[in-house]
Amino acid sequence: MMWMCVAVFLLWTRSGGCTEKANTSDLIEYTAADFYEKLHSARMMFIYFEHQVSPTISLFLVELEKSAEVLQDYGISVGKIDCNKELLPSYCTNERVHTAFLFRSGKEFLSFDLDTVFDVNSIVSEVLFAILRDEVKYVHSDADLLAMEKTARGKKDIVLGYVSSLGTQEHRSMMETAYVYGSKYQFILITGGPVLKHLGVDESSPSSRVWFLHCRVHTGFVTPVTSERCPLTYMRKPLSTLSLHSFLQLMEAPLVSEVYDDPSAVQPPQFPYQQTPQVFLFSRHATEHLDLDTATTLAWRLRGLALLLLVHRESPAVKTPDEYNAAYRLPEKGLEVKYLTLNNLDEVLELFIHQDKEAEGEEEEEEEEFEEDEEEYSHFGILDDEIASIVYENRGNQLDMDSVTQLTSDNFHTTVAQSSLTVALFYLKWDAVSMVFLSSFIEVAERLAESEVSDVQMSVVDCGEWTDLCAAQSGSSLPIPFQPITVFPSVLLLRPQESAQYYRGMQGSEALHRFIMLSRRGSPERLSTPEDVTSFLQEVPYTALAGYKPDRVLGLFKTHTDAGLSVFTEAAKSLRGDVLAGLLTDGLAEKWAADHTVDLPAVLVFPSWRTHTHPSTLPLSSAEELLSHINTALLHPLPELTVENLPSFLTLGKALLLLFVGEEEDEIGRRQNKALVEEMGAVVEMGGERMERYLACWIHLGRTPAGMSVLGSYLGSMPPLPALVLTHLPTGGEIYQYPPSSPIVAPSVLQWLQRVEDGTESSAGMLGDDSWSPSVKFYDFLKIMDKEEPGFAQQVSPKREEEEEEEIDMTEANVEEETSDSSSNSPPSDPHPHSEL
Repeated sequence: MMWMCVAVFLLWTRSGGCTEKANTSDLIEYTAADFYEKLHSARMMFIYFEHQVSPTISLFLVELEKSAEVLQDYGISVGKIDCNKELLPSYCTNERVHTAFLFRSGKEFLSFDLDTVFDVNSIVSEVLFAILRDEVKYVHSDADLLAMEKTARGKKDIVLGYVSSLGTQEHRSMMETAYVYGSKYQFILITGGPVLKHLGVDESSPSSRVWFLHCRVHTGFVTPVTSERCPLTYMRKPLSTLSLHSFLQLMEAPLVSEVYDDPSAVQPPQFPYQQTPQVFLFSRHATEHLDLDTATTLAWRLRGLALLLLVHRESPAVKTPDEYNAAYRLPEKGLEVKYLTLNNLDEVLELFIHQDKEAEGEEEEEEEEFEEDEEEYSHFGILDDEIASIVYENRGNQLDMDSVTQLTSDNFHTTVAQSSLTVALFYLKWDAVSMVFLSSFIEVAERLAESEVSDVQMSVVDCGEWTDLCAAQSGSSLPIPFQPITVFPSVLLLRPQESAQYYRGMQGSEALHRFIMLSRRGSPERLSTPEDVTSFLQEVPYTALAGYKPDRVLGLFKTHTDAGLSVFTEAAKSLRGDVLAGLLTDGLAEKWAADHTVDLPAVLVFPSWRTHTHPSTLPLSSAEELLSHINTALLHPLPELTVENLPSFLTLGKALLLLFVGEEEDEIGRRQNKALVEEMGAVVEMGGERMERYLACWIHLGRTPAGMSVLGSYLGSMPPLPALVLTHLPTGGEIYQYPPSSPIVAPSVLQWLQRVEDGTESSAGMLGDDSWSPSVKFYDFLKIMDKEEPGFAQQVSPKREEEEEEEIDMTEANVEEETSDSSSNSPPSDPHPHSEL
């Protein structure tokens, strides 16, 4: 048992069981003397030789420190050597700046490019994978796997793990488990290839999987396997270190245990099987061997799901009535045993495969409702989408709709007329994004209520229920002030006697709340005193928006009847919620025009990113052209991309010249990032009109971590930082990377762009296909209605109705005949059925 205790301890500490060391660092900074001393002691060491600190190196050192505590438990020292202080000619060279080294038995064992050991998971998994290269085999084809099975047969069981890529959390879990159990099992790792087809896995599947191959000669009740392939058991839980440890423990449990007590008197499973259900089958003396074979067959099918016990019914201690032939006990139910009368083994298997879908301990009616909910939301469980996952996890939580008004075809006009501003969310209950946004929408409504905002009415429309309203079909003489809703979810701002305004911002509570608060202001807002102007330009509109600085636009006109005023007013209404618009007329406008040396009429733009107060002056033309000019003036010449503003920049249709910078650890890092951004600004200035086709921008990976995934998807792997790429070209989906070895300076970047334009630069990748097929068959409404009431949605022509009824009758007759034939040709039933099942 000693090795099992060590295994449990190691796996427990890796899962966060030990927290006392969380505030101390196990990363050792070696001197040259220390390094050589440790090297000659034959201790395993993972060392990085630090030359200079860049954003990329800074990120790596943070992850290296995290991995030090983990690898220490496996007997591996983790450290760094400052090459600016210590001279090691073999390793302190410019060629090895982006390389870390593993030392074993007094010599260099393996080197790792920092692109492959970029975080704690990749460091731990890659180092352990290197150490265990003889214990963990890698196979690609089914022939390779078959050869491994033949070698292991009669000697070791096999643990076969599939991970979509190396260096992930799942890869780390496999390696940590292999380190503990490597002498007991043969571990095999696969990342793709033809072998997946044999295992029934789609190679494009991102989910990791584990199988246990029973290749060792098992004693007890195992029926001899005649096939050359080892029987396998699939681990149903997601791959983690602890789940894999529990799974392996369960594979060691007895296949069938014989008991002579009543199930109610049998003790629950002991460590390490205490979280495993028990299944009881009953045996009689006359059919003892047959019952044992049947129990063994079922036990193999339940492997990894439950423990099987065979109860000798004729024992005096067994009190179970003869009407029951099976029983089970769930770990969360303590000593409670449930008795069943089953007709075949499949019913037992079905019981445990779908056990997680049943609500044990509830009333029968509640159980039925829960199962209906499971069926309704089952599609979400298979969607590879975070939003659908949230809906699935919260499917049992009912939203509190008290803070919103539910609009219908009957109350729509009266509700909108009662408030100066009605914010309406149009949603579908079966749409995942709609349900997540509905939660955010209710959160905003509650926030407005707490702030005592009385001039905004928050409302919702269930378009699955009120289809006529969502289709803009009015049941009264009053027109509907919006076009039919075709995109869900959609938010409209409705005002009496005005057309609806669409909200096109982020579908989150913060962005929506800010938009609504800014929409409460008049657009344009008339300013009549110098104090009004000062407040408009400098103060936060509402205390709830403290810390937010909006863009502002100011219109200057001589009189209220100026011809350009209507153009400005129309443009200001379109900007409502995004930009604050103010209006000056008469003498105050003339004074402002004189102060800013502009001729009336004029439009002044005050972007939020500009620190000085000198505005941009725009000409008045049509409302569309004025809006275009305003949006251009508000655009930062070198914007920082975030999750919130990226969609608005993509709508510009320009190619992105995108700089990725890492998170800075100190003042030196901040100065380096600042210099890089300034150099990008110089690219824009030096390029002049030529740069108008590009949007020069940058992403700070510390403030916007999602940028790491973007960069990785662009280039296929995480490159050294800083990284400069050109993407979203109007001419195609090519992605170009500025040479990582070249310094980012304006003249060189412009020359690189010229090579891209000339077609002499090779692309580094391609953008993915943006065409998304429907996620599930879930949206076939007619099919759903036909399932509920067969034939309800089927369109039948009156002339053909009788003919089709005859055809249906003939089809049913044929089906009955085929069923009869298939029954007679079906394989014979088991000649040795279980005496009770």
